[in-house]
Amino acid sequence: MHYIMDIVFNPALPVSGFVVGLLVGLTGVGGGSLMTPLLVLGFGIRPVTAVGTDLLYAAMTKSGGSWVHHRHGNIDWTITGRLAAGSVPAAGLTLLLLAQLGVQGHGDRDATEGLIPVALGVALLLTATSLMFRRRLLERARRRSASVYFRHRHVAGLTVLVGAIVGMLVTISSVGAGALGVTALSFLYPQLETRRVVGSDIAHAVPLTLVAGFGHWWLGTVDVVLLVSLLIGSLPGIALGAHFAAKVPERALRGLLASVLLLVGGKLILA
Repeated sequence: MHYIMDIVFNPALPVSGFVVGLLVGLTGVGGGSLMTPLLVLGFGIRPVTAVGTDLLYAAMTKSGGSWVHHRHGNIDWTITGRLAAGSVPAAGLTLLLLAQLGVQGHGDRDATEGLIPVALGVALLLTATSLMFRRRLLERARRRSASVYFRHRHVAGLTVLVGAIVGMLVTISSVGAGALGVTALSFLYPQLETRRVVGSDIAHAVPLTLVAGFGHWWLGTVDVVLLVSLLIGSLPGIALGAHFAAKVPERALRGLLASVLLLVGGKLILA
């Protein structure tokens, strides 16, 4: 596959950002699971540049969302702290590994040229699976009589472990902080209100994507023109999608998105 090395302003990028932002506002599915594969497969942008740029894009967009959730009391900072205790160190270690592998944003192929598309494909398949089976998993978790013992005895360590896995996956693929994080938290904390699960996960995504995003900037895998182009379209798209979120059949839309992510994830893995 031929990848674009130097990105110039393309009017199609803000339009794509608007569409992705609209879907994120309507469904809550993380922008990385939609934006990154679109950049790679639709615009021919190198996977490592798409990932690095999308991480900073996510940090900027989720900072606003985190502030709104904080003002409405939707964040459990204990849970957020546990996630960050695993994800931030994992992101740092993953960045060091990418640096050792010689990752670079421009120029010749490097050791990660095949790694990142495969990691992205796996992350998309996991995200699609979580979208399809989240409801069943939550119903099963809430029915288990032993869930109270499980939560109080092991939940803290498991939350840190989930954070570490998400941190590694997000740093390599920019995917996972949204759908995977919410699904894992809903399973670990089945009695927690959905709004607090979502708010805590979004708050956790901010430090994670900041660390991972600036780490990719240090590696030279962030394109500023691409970042600005996406923000121009996506910010109004997210606002519009959130406004109409209650008026669309979310369950059907999530099912459609899951199917698309399965196809795209498979294509990236097999490419």
